[in-house]
Amino acid sequence: MIETVDVAIVGSGFAGLGAAARLAGAGRDSFVVLEKGDSVGGTWRDNTYPGCACDVQSHLYSFSFAPNPDWTRTFARQPEIRAYLESITDRYGLRERIRFGREITGLEWDGTRWTVTSADGDVVHARAVVWGTGPLHLPSLPDIAGLDEFTGTVFHSSRWDHDHDLRGRRVAVIGTGASSIQFVPQIQPEVASLTLFQRTAPWVLPKPDREIPGALRALYRLVPAVQKLQRALIYGRNEMLVGGFLNPARMKVVEGFARAYLDRKFADRPDLKAKVTPDFTIGCKRILMSNDYYSALKRDNVDVVTEKVVRVTETGVVTADGISHEVDTIIFGTGFRVGEGMGEVTVTGRDGVKLHDVWADGPEALLGTTVAGFPNLFLMIGPNTGLGHSSMVYMIESQTSFILDALRLLDTSGARALDTRRDRQDAFNADVQKRLEGSVWTSGGCQSWYLDENGRNRTLWPGYTFDYRRRTRAVNPADHELVH
Repeated sequence: MIETVDVAIVGSGFAGLGAAARLAGAGRDSFVVLEKGDSVGGTWRDNTYPGCACDVQSHLYSFSFAPNPDWTRTFARQPEIRAYLESITDRYGLRERIRFGREITGLEWDGTRWTVTSADGDVVHARAVVWGTGPLHLPSLPDIAGLDEFTGTVFHSSRWDHDHDLRGRRVAVIGTGASSIQFVPQIQPEVASLTLFQRTAPWVLPKPDREIPGALRALYRLVPAVQKLQRALIYGRNEMLVGGFLNPARMKVVEGFARAYLDRKFADRPDLKAKVTPDFTIGCKRILMSNDYYSALKRDNVDVVTEKVVRVTETGVVTADGISHEVDTIIFGTGFRVGEGMGEVTVTGRDGVKLHDVWADGPEALLGTTVAGFPNLFLMIGPNTGLGHSSMVYMIESQTSFILDALRLLDTSGARALDTRRDRQDAFNADVQKRLEGSVWTSGGCQSWYLDENGRNRTLWPGYTFDYRRRTRAVNPADHELVH
């Protein structure tokens, strides 16, 4: 099948659907959404592990142009977030524009348009491509010797095996990130034993999660301005953390709260407290929130192991101290391959240049959105647009404004393409890295997924989100070349 449109959007999570909704709202009809799965939702479709929930407040983790007055909790859980994305799909009439089962294998620029090829041979020709798959969709699995010899069940948290009954099982959980602290308390009561292999102890704060009363939800529906005010208050409070991330000395107050939480939860277990106390400045790795993670670790059927995992046998996990921990199930809570958001897709730009070659030393883009030599290609949640304190939906909305303005500029100028100037892109990224120097992410004493193998932070935005929104409100002509 061959289809020709003005814009091809890849992915139907928050980024893809957000871009599609804004295109539809602007009266742009000629677009399709290419989705490799059989339904929308992105990471909120893929992640169905027990306890899966957002760690950003519901009123902020939603589109400003499509508020949801019916959130039932301060921090929404996975089914509710997925249902919200389904509702966006229907509200903006997007379902008929989505092509499910389209796993993209290649993008190629021919000087006038992009050819988007999928694994099944289908082709879409488009003047512009919006890459909206995001960074949290390719599971990261550690290379552990002997893993393929294990005779039990193995799966990653983002590919949860719901057919595997955990009741009475001896379970190994490898990894202590944002997913693990959510599912460990959920599965702990039903397993026979749970051995948690911890490489690095995370900082954990109590999660101020609560049910939103029905009367308050009714008020949000009746007076939308009240919900808008609540969103603004949440946004402002979250932005207050930015100064601490950029100046680690200011994080001592937040770290004090986290230490007090540790002291309170482990007053009767100093041995376990020593194991789960981080040795880096809070904020260096993502700050996690949970009200039941620490309590779960104290249960009789849970063992926290801090020795390095060296290999897996047919029946267990062996650590550096030579101990073999006998288990029948291994669950990886080891996050995602964040630096490989485009996976194995071959992207060919001007003059036959491959994006993988351009990014050989790490991904870079202008405003995390455009890349020199790849005209009319717009990345959503691209390099250095991530956040450690607020909602990525806010960043997505900022990027969609930039993309809409770029399309308007192409229309009014009559140009075939908008290509980013390499010198402007380089200057932007040099400034980003300079602003990141001395931040808690680079000087906080940890190795996180925010940093690449060379210690360079190619993930996070180094400042306030309102500054990013200001810079993406419209295309700066000086940053780009119009190709006629």
